[in-house]
Amino acid sequence: MAEQKNKSEEQLHKKIDSYLFKRLIAYFKPYSKYIALAVLLTITVSALAAVRPRLTPIAIDEKIANKDVPGLQTIMLILFATLILQGIIQYAMTYLTSWIGQNIIMDLRMKIFEHLQNLHLKFYDNNPAGRLITRVTSDVEVLFDVFSSGLVTAFGDIFTLLWILYFMFTLDWHLALVTLSILPLLIYATIIFRKKIRVSYSRIRLLISRINSYIQEHITGVSIVHLFAKEKRTINEFEEINSEHTKENKRSVFYYAIFFPIVELFLAVSSGLILWYGGGEVIQGAVSLGVLITFIQYSEMFFRPIRDLSEKYNVLQTAMASSERIFSLLDEKPAITDKPDAVRIDKIKGSIEFKNVWFAYNNDDYVLKDISFKINEGEKIAFVGATGSGKTTIINLISKFYQINKGKITVDGIDINDIRQKDLRKNISVVLQDVFLFSGNIEKNITLDNPKITLEDVNNAIDKTGLRPFINSLPDGIHHKVNERGTTFSTGQRQLISFARALAYNPKILILDEATSNIDTATEILIQEAIKKLIEGRTSIVIAHRLSTIQNCDKIIVMRKGEIKEMGSHQELLDKKGLYYKLYELQYKEDIIV
Repeated sequence: MAEQKNKSEEQLHKKIDSYLFKRLIAYFKPYSKYIALAVLLTITVSALAAVRPRLTPIAIDEKIANKDVPGLQTIMLILFATLILQGIIQYAMTYLTSWIGQNIIMDLRMKIFEHLQNLHLKFYDNNPAGRLITRVTSDVEVLFDVFSSGLVTAFGDIFTLLWILYFMFTLDWHLALVTLSILPLLIYATIIFRKKIRVSYSRIRLLISRINSYIQEHITGVSIVHLFAKEKRTINEFEEINSEHTKENKRSVFYYAIFFPIVELFLAVSSGLILWYGGGEVIQGAVSLGVLITFIQYSEMFFRPIRDLSEKYNVLQTAMASSERIFSLLDEKPAITDKPDAVRIDKIKGSIEFKNVWFAYNNDDYVLKDISFKINEGEKIAFVGATGSGKTTIINLISKFYQINKGKITVDGIDINDIRQKDLRKNISVVLQDVFLFSGNIEKNITLDNPKITLEDVNNAIDKTGLRPFINSLPDGIHHKVNERGTTFSTGQRQLISFARALAYNPKILILDEATSNIDTATEILIQEAIKKLIEGRTSIVIAHRLSTIQNCDKIIVMRKGEIKEMGSHQELLDKKGLYYKLYELQYKEDIIV
Protein backbone atom coordinates (compact mmCIF):
# COMPACT_ATOMS: atom_id res chain seq x y z
CA MET A 1 0.00 0.00 0.00
CA ALA A 2 2.85 2.37 0.88
CA GLU A 3 4.57 1.54 -2.43
CA GLN A 4 1.39 2.36 -4.34
CA LYS A 5 1.20 5.74 -2.62
CA ASN A 6 4.82 6.47 -3.42
CA LYS A 7 4.15 5.67 -7.09
CA SER A 8 1.13 7.94 -7.13
CA GLU A 9 3.20 10.74 -5.65
CA GLU A 10 5.79 10.34 -8.38
CA GLN A 11 3.31 10.87 -11.22
CA LEU A 12 4.70 14.27 -12.06
CA HIS A 13 3.07 15.02 -15.40
CA LYS A 14 -0.45 15.76 -14.19
CA LYS A 15 -2.57 18.58 -15.51
CA ILE A 16 -4.85 20.66 -13.35
CA ASP A 17 -7.58 18.41 -12.07
CA SER A 18 -10.93 20.21 -12.19
CA TYR A 19 -12.18 18.00 -9.37
CA LEU A 20 -9.31 19.07 -7.11
CA PHE A 21 -9.82 22.69 -8.11
CA LYS A 22 -13.50 22.50 -7.16
CA ARG A 23 -12.56 21.05 -3.80
CA LEU A 24 -10.09 23.87 -3.23
CA ILE A 25 -12.69 26.46 -4.18
CA ALA A 26 -15.07 24.95 -1.61
CA TYR A 27 -12.86 26.35 1.14
CA PHE A 28 -13.64 29.87 -0.09
CA LYS A 29 -17.36 29.55 0.69
CA PRO A 30 -17.24 30.69 4.37
CA TYR A 31 -15.42 33.83 3.21
CA SER A 32 -17.37 34.48 -0.01
CA LYS A 33 -18.41 38.03 1.03
CA TYR A 34 -14.83 39.02 1.78
CA ILE A 35 -13.62 37.45 -1.46
CA ALA A 36 -16.24 39.36 -3.44
CA LEU A 37 -15.00 42.57 -1.84
CA ALA A 38 -11.38 41.62 -2.61
CA VAL A 39 -12.27 40.95 -6.25
CA LEU A 40 -14.06 44.31 -6.47
CA LEU A 41 -11.00 46.07 -5.04
CA THR A 42 -8.76 44.20 -7.48
CA ILE A 43 -10.87 45.21 -10.46
CA THR A 44 -10.80 48.83 -9.25
CA VAL A 45 -7.01 48.77 -8.92
CA SER A 46 -6.62 47.35 -12.42
CA ALA A 47 -8.96 50.01 -13.82
CA LEU A 48 -7.03 52.83 -12.13
CA ALA A 49 -3.74 51.42 -13.47
CA ALA A 50 -5.13 51.29 -17.02
CA VAL A 51 -6.67 54.78 -16.85
CA ARG A 52 -3.39 56.60 -16.23
CA PRO A 53 -1.82 55.97 -19.70
CA ARG A 54 -5.14 56.99 -21.26
CA LEU A 55 -4.58 60.48 -19.87
CA THR A 56 -1.25 60.76 -21.75
CA PRO A 57 -2.66 61.72 -25.20
CA ILE A 58 -4.93 64.24 -23.52
CA ALA A 59 -1.97 65.80 -21.71
CA ILE A 60 0.31 65.84 -24.78
CA ASP A 61 -2.03 66.37 -27.72
CA GLU A 62 -4.50 68.76 -26.07
CA LYS A 63 -2.85 70.48 -23.12
CA ILE A 64 0.87 70.65 -24.00
CA ALA A 65 0.28 71.20 -27.74
CA ASN A 66 -2.09 74.08 -26.94
CA LYS A 67 0.11 75.39 -24.10
CA ASP A 68 -2.79 74.90 -21.67
CA VAL A 69 -0.89 75.02 -18.36
CA PRO A 70 -3.96 74.98 -16.07
CA GLY A 71 -5.37 72.05 -18.00
CA LEU A 72 -2.04 70.23 -17.76
CA GLN A 73 -1.98 70.83 -14.01
CA THR A 74 -5.46 69.36 -13.76
CA ILE A 75 -4.31 66.24 -15.62
CA MET A 76 -1.33 65.95 -13.25
CA LEU A 77 -3.60 66.26 -10.22
CA ILE A 78 -5.86 63.55 -11.63
CA LEU A 79 -2.83 61.28 -12.18
CA PHE A 80 -1.59 61.95 -8.67
CA ALA A 81 -5.06 61.28 -7.22
CA THR A 82 -5.31 57.95 -9.05
CA LEU A 83 -1.90 56.95 -7.68
CA ILE A 84 -2.92 57.78 -4.10
CA LEU A 85 -6.29 56.03 -4.48
CA GLN A 86 -4.65 52.99 -6.09
CA GLY A 87 -2.14 52.77 -3.23
CA ILE A 88 -4.88 52.87 -0.58
CA ILE A 89 -7.00 50.27 -2.36
CA GLN A 90 -3.90 48.12 -2.99
CA TYR A 91 -3.15 48.14 0.75
CA ALA A 92 -6.72 47.17 1.63
CA MET A 93 -6.76 44.44 -1.01
CA THR A 94 -3.40 42.96 0.09
CA TYR A 95 -4.44 42.91 3.75
CA LEU A 96 -7.85 41.43 2.97
CA THR A 97 -6.55 38.67 0.68
CA SER A 98 -3.81 37.72 3.16
CA TRP A 99 -6.38 37.64 5.97
CA ILE A 100 -8.62 35.38 3.87
CA GLY A 101 -5.70 33.10 2.98
CA GLN A 102 -4.50 32.76 6.57
CA ASN A 103 -7.99 31.88 7.81
CA ILE A 104 -8.55 29.32 5.08
CA ILE A 105 -5.25 27.50 5.64
CA MET A 106 -5.94 27.56 9.39
CA ASP A 107 -9.29 25.86 8.74
CA LEU A 108 -7.68 23.36 6.38
CA ARG A 109 -4.81 22.58 8.75
CA MET A 110 -7.27 22.02 11.62
CA LYS A 111 -9.34 19.71 9.42
CA ILE A 112 -6.28 17.66 8.46
CA PHE A 113 -5.04 17.39 12.06
CA GLU A 114 -8.49 16.42 13.32
CA HIS A 115 -8.71 13.82 10.56
CA LEU A 116 -5.29 12.40 11.52
CA GLN A 117 -6.43 12.04 15.12
CA ASN A 118 -9.36 9.90 14.01
CA LEU A 119 -7.49 7.59 11.64
CA HIS A 120 -6.79 3.99 12.55
CA LEU A 121 -3.43 2.67 13.75
CA LYS A 122 -2.95 0.60 10.61
CA PHE A 123 -2.76 3.82 8.62
CA TYR A 124 0.16 4.99 10.78
CA ASP A 125 1.83 1.61 10.35
CA ASN A 126 2.09 2.34 6.62
CA ASN A 127 2.81 6.09 6.61
CA PRO A 128 5.99 7.72 7.95
CA ALA A 129 5.46 10.57 10.42
CA GLY A 130 7.64 12.89 8.33
CA ARG A 131 5.33 12.52 5.34
CA LEU A 132 2.27 13.34 7.44
CA ILE A 133 4.01 16.36 8.97
CA THR A 134 4.70 17.60 5.44
CA ARG A 135 0.98 17.36 4.64
CA VAL A 136 0.00 19.47 7.66
CA THR A 137 2.78 22.04 7.28
CA SER A 138 4.49 22.47 3.90
CA ASP A 139 1.67 21.25 1.65
CA VAL A 140 -0.89 23.44 3.40
CA GLU A 141 1.46 26.43 3.32
CA VAL A 142 1.80 26.04 -0.46
CA LEU A 143 -1.94 26.61 -0.76
CA PHE A 144 -1.66 29.99 0.96
CA ASP A 145 -0.63 31.73 -2.26
CA VAL A 146 -3.70 30.28 -3.97
CA PHE A 147 -6.09 31.09 -1.14
CA SER A 148 -4.71 34.60 -0.59
CA SER A 149 -3.45 36.50 -3.62
CA GLY A 150 -3.41 33.78 -6.28
CA LEU A 151 -6.94 33.54 -7.59
CA VAL A 152 -8.04 37.02 -6.54
CA THR A 153 -5.15 38.85 -8.20
CA ALA A 154 -5.58 36.64 -11.26
CA PHE A 155 -8.90 38.44 -11.74
CA GLY A 156 -7.00 41.72 -11.50
CA ASP A 157 -4.53 40.60 -14.18
CA ILE A 158 -7.34 39.52 -16.48
CA PHE A 159 -9.24 42.77 -16.03
CA THR A 160 -6.03 44.75 -16.50
CA LEU A 161 -5.60 43.04 -19.87
CA LEU A 162 -9.22 43.74 -20.78
CA TRP A 163 -8.93 47.42 -19.83
CA ILE A 164 -5.70 47.77 -21.82
CA LEU A 165 -7.22 46.06 -24.87
CA TYR A 166 -10.28 48.29 -24.63
CA PHE A 167 -8.25 51.51 -24.49
CA MET A 168 -5.81 50.40 -27.21
CA PHE A 169 -8.53 49.46 -29.70
CA THR A 170 -10.54 52.63 -28.98
CA LEU A 171 -7.43 54.76 -29.54
CA ASP A 172 -6.16 53.07 -32.73
CA TRP A 173 -6.99 49.53 -33.74
CA HIS A 174 -4.15 49.36 -36.30
CA LEU A 175 -1.53 50.11 -33.64
CA ALA A 176 -3.34 47.69 -31.33
CA LEU A 177 -2.90 44.85 -33.81
CA VAL A 178 0.77 45.74 -34.29
CA THR A 179 1.25 45.69 -30.51
CA LEU A 180 -0.39 42.25 -30.24
CA SER A 181 1.43 40.74 -33.24
CA ILE A 182 4.11 39.33 -30.96
CA LEU A 183 1.51 37.69 -28.69
CA PRO A 184 1.39 34.21 -30.42
CA LEU A 185 5.14 33.76 -29.86
CA LEU A 186 4.76 34.77 -26.23
CA ILE A 187 1.89 32.30 -25.73
CA TYR A 188 3.98 29.51 -27.26
CA ALA A 189 6.95 30.33 -25.00
CA THR A 190 4.61 30.44 -21.98
CA ILE A 191 3.18 26.99 -22.75
CA ILE A 192 6.66 25.45 -22.95
CA PHE A 193 7.73 27.18 -19.74
CA ARG A 194 4.55 26.06 -18.01
CA LYS A 195 5.12 22.40 -18.87
CA LYS A 196 8.74 22.46 -17.72
CA ILE A 197 8.11 24.26 -14.46
CA ARG A 198 5.11 22.06 -13.60
CA VAL A 199 7.27 18.94 -13.64
CA SER A 200 10.01 20.67 -11.66
CA TYR A 201 7.64 21.96 -8.96
CA SER A 202 6.01 18.55 -8.52
CA ARG A 203 9.43 16.99 -8.12
CA ILE A 204 10.42 19.62 -5.55
CA ARG A 205 7.33 18.88 -3.44
CA LEU A 206 8.11 15.16 -3.48
CA LEU A 207 11.71 15.77 -2.41
CA ILE A 208 10.63 18.09 0.42
CA SER A 209 8.44 15.28 1.73
CA ARG A 210 11.40 12.89 1.61
CA ILE A 211 13.62 15.40 3.41
CA ASN A 212 11.05 15.88 6.18
CA SER A 213 10.62 12.12 6.60
CA TYR A 214 14.37 11.54 6.77
CA ILE A 215 14.96 14.37 9.25
CA GLN A 216 12.09 13.30 11.52
CA GLU A 217 13.21 9.67 11.54
CA HIS A 218 16.88 10.40 12.24
CA ILE A 219 16.23 13.04 14.89
CA THR A 220 13.93 10.62 16.71
CA GLY A 221 16.55 7.87 16.41
CA VAL A 222 19.59 10.09 17.01
CA SER A 223 20.69 8.01 20.01
CA ILE A 224 20.95 4.90 17.80
CA VAL A 225 22.94 6.88 15.24
CA HIS A 226 25.41 7.90 17.94
CA LEU A 227 25.58 4.48 19.56
CA PHE A 228 26.53 2.79 16.31
CA ALA A 229 28.71 5.69 15.11
CA LYS A 230 26.64 6.17 11.96
CA GLU A 231 26.83 9.98 11.92
CA LYS A 232 28.90 10.19 8.75
CA ARG A 233 26.78 7.70 6.84
CA THR A 234 23.59 9.44 7.97
CA ILE A 235 24.98 12.82 6.89
CA ASN A 236 25.99 11.38 3.51
CA GLU A 237 22.53 9.90 2.95
CA PHE A 238 20.90 13.21 3.83
CA GLU A 239 23.34 15.01 1.55
CA GLU A 240 22.14 12.88 -1.38
CA ILE A 241 18.49 13.76 -0.77
CA ASN A 242 19.30 17.39 -0.04
CA SER A 243 21.48 17.69 -3.16
CA GLU A 244 18.71 16.22 -5.29
CA HIS A 245 16.31 18.81 -3.89
CA THR A 246 18.81 21.61 -4.55
CA LYS A 247 19.39 20.44 -8.13
CA GLU A 248 15.66 20.46 -8.80
CA ASN A 249 15.34 23.96 -7.38
CA LYS A 250 18.22 25.11 -9.55
CA ARG A 251 16.46 23.59 -12.55
CA SER A 252 13.31 25.60 -11.78
CA VAL A 253 15.45 28.74 -11.37
CA PHE A 254 17.02 27.99 -14.76
CA TYR A 255 13.58 27.88 -16.40
CA TYR A 256 12.66 31.23 -14.82
CA ALA A 257 16.04 32.68 -15.85
CA ILE A 258 15.22 31.84 -19.46
CA PHE A 259 11.53 32.71 -19.50
CA PHE A 260 11.60 36.20 -18.01
CA PRO A 261 14.35 37.54 -20.36
CA ILE A 262 12.31 36.13 -23.25
CA VAL A 263 9.28 38.09 -22.03
CA GLU A 264 11.43 41.21 -21.78
CA LEU A 265 12.74 40.53 -25.29
CA PHE A 266 9.21 40.27 -26.65
CA LEU A 267 8.36 43.50 -24.85
CA ALA A 268 11.32 45.22 -26.52
CA VAL A 269 10.32 43.84 -29.92
CA SER A 270 6.74 44.99 -29.37
CA SER A 271 7.95 48.49 -28.43
CA GLY A 272 10.19 48.51 -31.50
CA LEU A 273 7.28 47.58 -33.75
CA ILE A 274 5.16 50.32 -32.21
CA LEU A 275 7.92 52.89 -32.80
CA TRP A 276 8.50 51.65 -36.36
CA TYR A 277 4.87 51.56 -37.41
CA GLY A 278 3.52 54.26 -35.11
CA GLY A 279 6.42 56.60 -35.88
CA GLY A 280 5.58 56.43 -39.56
CA GLU A 281 1.93 57.10 -38.76
CA VAL A 282 2.92 60.13 -36.66
CA ILE A 283 5.07 61.51 -39.53
CA GLN A 284 2.15 61.06 -41.91
CA GLY A 285 -0.18 62.71 -39.41
CA ALA A 286 -2.42 59.64 -39.10
CA VAL A 287 -1.59 59.17 -35.38
CA SER A 288 -0.77 61.77 -32.76
CA LEU A 289 2.44 61.70 -30.72
CA GLY A 290 0.43 61.32 -27.53
CA VAL A 291 -1.27 58.17 -28.85
CA LEU A 292 2.11 56.70 -29.85
CA ILE A 293 3.55 57.28 -26.36
CA THR A 294 0.38 55.84 -24.82
CA PHE A 295 0.76 52.64 -26.86
CA ILE A 296 4.35 52.27 -25.67
CA GLN A 297 3.08 52.57 -22.09
CA TYR A 298 0.30 50.08 -22.71
CA SER A 299 2.66 47.58 -24.35
CA GLU A 300 4.82 47.61 -21.21
CA MET A 301 1.71 47.16 -19.06
CA PHE A 302 0.25 44.45 -21.30
CA PHE A 303 3.07 41.93 -20.97
CA ARG A 304 3.35 42.29 -17.21
CA PRO A 305 -0.07 40.67 -16.44
CA ILE A 306 0.72 37.88 -18.91
CA ARG A 307 3.95 37.16 -17.06
CA ASP A 308 2.11 37.35 -13.73
CA LEU A 309 -0.57 34.97 -14.96
CA SER A 310 2.16 32.50 -15.96
CA GLU A 311 3.57 32.66 -12.45
CA LYS A 312 0.12 32.22 -10.94
CA TYR A 313 -0.49 29.22 -13.16
CA ASN A 314 2.70 27.66 -11.83
CA VAL A 315 1.62 28.46 -8.28
CA LEU A 316 -1.67 26.76 -9.08
CA GLN A 317 0.18 23.74 -10.49
CA THR A 318 2.22 23.48 -7.30
CA ALA A 319 -0.96 23.83 -5.30
CA MET A 320 -2.56 21.04 -7.32
CA ALA A 321 0.32 18.72 -6.46
CA SER A 322 -0.02 19.62 -2.76
CA SER A 323 -3.81 19.48 -2.77
CA GLU A 324 -3.76 16.05 -4.40
CA ARG A 325 -1.71 14.74 -1.48
CA ILE A 326 -3.82 16.61 1.08
CA PHE A 327 -7.15 15.39 -0.32
CA SER A 328 -5.74 11.89 -0.66
CA LEU A 329 -5.08 12.05 3.08
CA LEU A 330 -8.49 13.56 3.85
CA ASP A 331 -10.16 10.86 1.73
CA GLU A 332 -8.52 8.15 3.82
CA LYS A 333 -11.37 6.47 5.63
CA PRO A 334 -10.93 5.11 9.17
CA ALA A 335 -10.81 1.32 9.09
CA ILE A 336 -13.01 1.22 12.18
CA THR A 337 -16.05 3.43 12.56
CA ASP A 338 -18.95 3.42 14.99
CA LYS A 339 -22.22 1.99 13.75
CA PRO A 340 -25.14 4.45 13.57
CA ASP A 341 -26.93 2.38 16.22
CA ALA A 342 -23.81 1.74 18.34
CA VAL A 343 -24.47 1.04 22.01
CA ARG A 344 -23.68 3.88 24.42
CA ILE A 345 -22.12 2.60 27.65
CA ASP A 346 -21.00 4.80 30.51
CA LYS A 347 -19.51 2.12 32.75
CA ILE A 348 -18.67 -1.45 31.83
CA LYS A 349 -18.32 -4.36 34.25
CA GLY A 350 -15.14 -5.73 32.71
CA SER A 351 -15.78 -9.23 31.39
CA ILE A 352 -14.01 -9.98 28.09
CA GLU A 353 -14.38 -12.92 25.72
CA PHE A 354 -12.57 -13.88 22.51
CA LYS A 355 -14.47 -16.35 20.32
CA ASN A 356 -12.46 -18.00 17.53
CA VAL A 357 -10.64 -14.76 16.69
CA TRP A 358 -8.36 -14.58 13.64
CA PHE A 359 -6.38 -11.46 12.88
CA ALA A 360 -3.74 -10.36 10.35
CA TYR A 361 -2.06 -6.99 9.95
CA ASN A 362 -1.45 -7.73 6.28
CA ASN A 363 -3.62 -9.89 4.03
CA ASP A 364 -3.70 -13.52 5.24
CA ASP A 365 -0.49 -13.41 7.28
CA TYR A 366 -2.29 -14.21 10.52
CA VAL A 367 -0.68 -13.21 13.80
CA LEU A 368 -3.62 -14.57 15.81
CA LYS A 369 -5.13 -17.92 14.91
CA ASP A 370 -8.44 -19.15 16.28
CA ILE A 371 -8.01 -17.48 19.69
CA SER A 372 -10.66 -18.23 22.30
CA PHE A 373 -10.65 -17.35 25.99
CA LYS A 374 -12.82 -15.67 28.59
CA ILE A 375 -11.88 -13.17 31.30
CA ASN A 376 -14.46 -12.77 34.02
CA GLU A 377 -15.18 -9.47 35.73
CA GLY A 378 -12.47 -8.60 38.25
CA GLU A 379 -10.10 -11.39 37.19
CA LYS A 380 -6.35 -10.91 36.82
CA ILE A 381 -5.13 -12.59 33.65
CA ALA A 382 -1.57 -12.85 32.34
CA PHE A 383 -0.29 -13.50 28.83
CA VAL A 384 3.17 -14.94 28.36
CA GLY A 385 5.11 -16.08 25.33
CA ALA A 386 8.00 -15.22 23.08
CA THR A 387 8.22 -11.93 21.24
CA GLY A 388 5.88 -11.96 18.25
CA SER A 389 3.52 -14.52 19.74
CA GLY A 390 0.58 -12.07 19.57
CA LYS A 391 0.31 -10.81 23.16
CA THR A 392 0.32 -7.08 22.36
CA THR A 393 -1.97 -7.67 19.40
CA ILE A 394 -4.62 -9.02 21.77
CA ILE A 395 -4.43 -5.75 23.74
CA ASN A 396 -4.81 -3.73 20.54
CA LEU A 397 -7.88 -5.75 19.61
CA ILE A 398 -9.46 -5.31 23.04
CA SER A 399 -9.00 -1.56 22.64
CA LYS A 400 -10.53 -1.85 19.13
CA PHE A 401 -7.52 -0.35 17.39
CA TYR A 402 -7.79 -2.92 14.60
CA GLN A 403 -10.64 -4.83 12.99
CA ILE A 404 -10.50 -8.59 13.38
CA ASN A 405 -10.70 -10.81 10.29
CA LYS A 406 -12.78 -13.61 11.78
CA GLY A 407 -14.47 -14.41 15.04
CA LYS A 408 -15.96 -12.21 17.72
CA ILE A 409 -14.81 -10.17 20.73
CA THR A 410 -17.30 -9.23 23.43
CA VAL A 411 -17.18 -6.96 26.46
CA ASP A 412 -19.90 -7.63 29.04
CA GLY A 413 -21.45 -9.93 26.46
CA ILE A 414 -21.74 -7.15 23.86
CA ASP A 415 -19.85 -7.36 20.57
CA ILE A 416 -17.25 -4.55 20.66
CA ASN A 417 -18.26 -3.69 17.09
CA ASP A 418 -21.60 -2.63 18.58
CA ILE A 419 -20.01 -0.39 21.25
CA ARG A 420 -18.89 3.17 20.61
CA GLN A 421 -15.11 3.34 20.49
CA LYS A 422 -15.03 6.30 22.86
CA ASP A 423 -17.17 4.51 25.45
CA LEU A 424 -15.07 1.36 25.22
CA ARG A 425 -11.69 3.07 25.53
CA LYS A 426 -12.64 5.40 28.36
CA ASN A 427 -13.13 2.26 30.48
CA ILE A 428 -9.69 0.88 29.57
CA SER A 429 -6.30 2.11 30.79
CA VAL A 430 -3.09 0.79 29.27
CA VAL A 431 0.46 1.10 30.56
CA LEU A 432 2.89 0.33 27.75
CA GLN A 433 6.55 -0.60 27.91
CA ASP A 434 7.45 2.31 25.64
CA VAL A 435 6.07 5.29 27.55
CA PHE A 436 5.17 8.48 25.70
CA LEU A 437 5.03 11.78 27.60
CA PHE A 438 3.83 15.05 26.10
CA SER A 439 5.54 18.38 26.58
CA GLY A 440 3.91 20.35 29.41
CA ASN A 441 4.01 19.32 33.05
CA ILE A 442 3.51 16.16 35.11
CA GLU A 443 -0.08 16.96 36.07
CA LYS A 444 -1.04 17.48 32.43
CA ASN A 445 0.58 14.17 31.48
CA ILE A 446 -1.46 12.39 34.13
CA THR A 447 -4.82 14.03 33.39
CA LEU A 448 -4.31 14.60 29.64
CA ASP A 449 -6.47 17.71 30.23
CA ASN A 450 -9.48 15.64 31.25
CA PRO A 451 -11.64 18.09 33.28
CA LYS A 452 -13.28 15.17 35.13
CA ILE A 453 -10.00 14.20 36.78
CA THR A 454 -9.57 16.32 39.90
CA LEU A 455 -6.38 17.25 41.72
CA GLU A 456 -7.40 14.76 44.39
CA ASP A 457 -7.59 12.00 41.78
CA VAL A 458 -4.11 12.93 40.57
CA ASN A 459 -2.64 12.84 44.05
CA ASN A 460 -4.33 9.52 44.82
CA ALA A 461 -2.86 8.00 41.66
CA ILE A 462 0.58 9.39 42.57
CA ASP A 463 0.40 7.91 46.07
CA LYS A 464 -0.80 4.48 44.94
CA THR A 465 1.90 4.11 42.29
CA GLY A 466 4.74 5.05 44.61
CA LEU A 467 5.42 8.17 42.58
CA ARG A 468 5.20 10.51 45.59
CA PRO A 469 8.91 10.46 46.59
CA PHE A 470 9.90 11.42 43.04
CA ILE A 471 7.28 14.20 42.88
CA ASN A 472 8.42 15.58 46.24
CA SER A 473 12.02 15.71 44.99
CA LEU A 474 11.04 18.09 42.19
CA PRO A 475 11.04 21.85 42.91
CA ASP A 476 7.66 22.38 41.20
CA GLY A 477 6.07 19.07 42.19
CA ILE A 478 3.33 17.97 39.82
CA HIS A 479 3.77 21.24 37.91
CA HIS A 480 7.35 20.33 37.03
CA LYS A 481 8.08 20.91 33.35
CA VAL A 482 8.15 17.87 31.07
CA ASN A 483 10.20 18.05 27.89
CA GLU A 484 9.14 16.32 24.67
CA ARG A 485 8.89 12.56 25.36
CA GLY A 486 10.06 13.21 28.95
CA THR A 487 13.74 13.13 27.98
CA THR A 488 14.91 14.58 31.32
CA PHE A 489 13.34 11.71 33.29
CA SER A 490 14.65 8.20 33.68
CA THR A 491 12.85 5.31 32.00
CA GLY A 492 11.50 4.16 35.35
CA GLN A 493 10.23 7.62 36.24
CA ARG A 494 8.44 7.94 32.92
CA GLN A 495 6.87 4.56 33.47
CA LEU A 496 5.64 5.54 36.93
CA ILE A 497 4.03 8.67 35.49
CA SER A 498 2.35 6.53 32.84
CA PHE A 499 1.11 4.19 35.55
CA ALA A 500 -0.35 7.13 37.49
CA ARG A 501 -1.99 8.34 34.28
CA ALA A 502 -3.72 5.00 33.81
CA LEU A 503 -4.96 4.88 37.40
CA ALA A 504 -6.21 8.48 37.43
CA TYR A 505 -8.80 7.46 34.84
CA ASN A 506 -10.11 4.79 37.26
CA PRO A 507 -10.66 2.16 34.55
CA LYS A 508 -12.68 -1.03 34.84
CA ILE A 509 -10.07 -2.77 32.68
CA LEU A 510 -6.38 -2.24 33.50
CA ILE A 511 -3.80 -3.47 31.00
CA LEU A 512 -0.10 -3.67 31.83
CA ASP A 513 2.08 -4.38 28.80
CA GLU A 514 5.54 -5.07 30.24
CA ALA A 515 4.78 -2.12 32.53
CA THR A 516 7.46 -2.99 35.09
CA SER A 517 10.19 -4.16 32.71
CA ASN A 518 12.17 -0.91 32.86
CA ILE A 519 11.82 -0.22 36.58
CA ASP A 520 14.45 -1.01 39.17
CA THR A 521 13.79 -3.75 41.72
CA ALA A 522 12.97 -1.41 44.60
CA THR A 523 10.45 0.53 42.54
CA GLU A 524 8.98 -2.68 41.15
CA ILE A 525 8.31 -3.94 44.67
CA LEU A 526 6.41 -0.72 45.45
CA ILE A 527 4.33 -1.06 42.27
CA GLN A 528 3.59 -4.73 42.86
CA GLU A 529 2.26 -3.86 46.32
CA ALA A 530 0.13 -1.10 44.79
CA ILE A 531 -1.17 -3.42 42.07
CA LYS A 532 -2.50 -5.86 44.66
CA LYS A 533 -4.81 -3.15 45.97
CA LEU A 534 -5.64 -1.65 42.59
CA ILE A 535 -6.83 -4.83 40.87
CA GLU A 536 -9.62 -5.34 43.41
CA GLY A 537 -12.91 -4.92 41.58
CA ARG A 538 -11.03 -4.32 38.34
CA THR A 539 -10.32 -6.63 35.41
CA SER A 540 -6.56 -6.73 34.94
CA ILE A 541 -4.54 -8.02 32.01
CA VAL A 542 -0.79 -8.37 32.42
CA ILE A 543 1.80 -9.07 29.77
CA ALA A 544 5.16 -9.89 31.27
CA HIS A 545 8.39 -11.69 30.51
CA ARG A 546 9.24 -11.88 34.21
CA LEU A 547 7.20 -14.88 35.29
CA SER A 548 7.78 -14.00 38.93
CA THR A 549 5.46 -11.00 38.53
CA ILE A 550 2.43 -13.03 37.36
CA GLN A 551 2.44 -16.04 39.69
CA ASN A 552 -0.58 -14.73 41.61
CA CYS A 553 -2.73 -14.22 38.51
CA ASP A 554 -6.05 -16.08 38.37
CA LYS A 555 -5.20 -17.41 34.96
CA ILE A 556 -2.10 -17.49 32.78
CA ILE A 557 -2.42 -17.87 29.01
CA VAL A 558 0.66 -19.15 27.19
CA MET A 559 0.95 -18.12 23.55
CA ARG A 560 3.19 -19.25 20.74
CA LYS A 561 3.13 -18.12 17.11
CA GLY A 562 -0.34 -16.61 17.43
CA GLU A 563 -1.95 -19.61 19.11
CA ILE A 564 -2.93 -20.40 22.68
CA LYS A 565 -0.84 -23.39 23.79
CA GLU A 566 -1.66 -23.57 27.50
CA MET A 567 -4.04 -21.99 29.97
CA GLY A 568 -4.31 -22.26 33.74
CA SER A 569 -2.98 -21.02 37.05
CA HIS A 570 0.73 -20.81 37.78
CA GLN A 571 0.82 -24.10 39.68
CA GLU A 572 -1.40 -25.90 37.20
CA LEU A 573 0.88 -24.95 34.32
CA LEU A 574 3.99 -26.02 36.24
CA ASP A 575 2.37 -29.39 36.97
CA LYS A 576 1.75 -29.91 33.25
CA LYS A 577 5.49 -29.56 32.61
CA GLY A 578 4.73 -28.07 29.20
CA LEU A 579 5.78 -24.84 27.50
CA TYR A 580 5.20 -22.66 30.58
CA TYR A 581 7.27 -25.04 32.69
CA LYS A 582 10.13 -24.76 30.18
CA LEU A 583 9.89 -20.96 30.18
CA TYR A 584 9.87 -20.88 33.97
CA GLU A 585 12.77 -23.32 34.23
CA LEU A 586 14.81 -21.35 31.69
CA GLN A 587 14.18 -18.06 33.45
CA TYR A 588 14.93 -19.59 36.83
CA LYS A 589 18.23 -20.95 35.59
CA GLU A 590 19.14 -17.53 34.18
CA ASP A 591 18.35 -15.96 37.53
CA ILE A 592 20.62 -18.47 39.26
CA ILE A 593 23.46 -17.68 36.83
CA VAL A 594 23.05 -13.98 37.52
